[in-house]
Amino acid sequence: MTLELIVFITSILFGVVIYWRESQGNGMYRFFNKIMNSKELQMKLTDKKGFVYQQSFLLRLVFVTSLFLIVIVITRFLIPIDLATISLFASMIFGTLIGTYIANFIFKSSEVIEEQSESFEVKLDEVLEKGKDFIDDLQIKDAKEEVAIKKETPKTDKKSARERLKDKGFLK
Repeated sequence: MTLELIVFITSILFGVVIYWRESQGNGMYRFFNKIMNSKELQMKLTDKKGFVYQQSFLLRLVFVTSLFLIVIVITRFLIPIDLATISLFASMIFGTLIGTYIANFIFKSSEVIEEQSESFEVKLDEVLEKGKDFIDDLQIKDAKEEVAIKKETPKTDKKSARERLKDKGFLK
């Protein structure tokens, strides 16, 4: 069970590496495409499709399974010990497929974040400018209200408390 878990985690990392490698360049896929297809059917130079990069699930499964079948056949001839069991074979395939989809998720999310970060910066600048304008408007309104209040309130001579008490007759 421990060996299967180690192989599974390693195959996930292997899937991420394969996907990343094919996203950078698909030379091997182009090579096989040139061998297998006629000139009219060959992929264009701008096409970035690879064995696992931008492929459907079924084709990824076929390519990954064939890769591991070739690796298992080679290891059987080199090492006569039976290391490649069915459960290891299945966990390698499944882990590699999961790794390719994890890498796909990482690439797509990083593209979205980059696109949104540019628009986020623009929106943040707009909000900051509107906030500054709002604060300036509030300060101008406050200053105008203070001036208006000062003009409206007439200054009357207020009597002191002693004089009011004298007026009421409480003090002499």
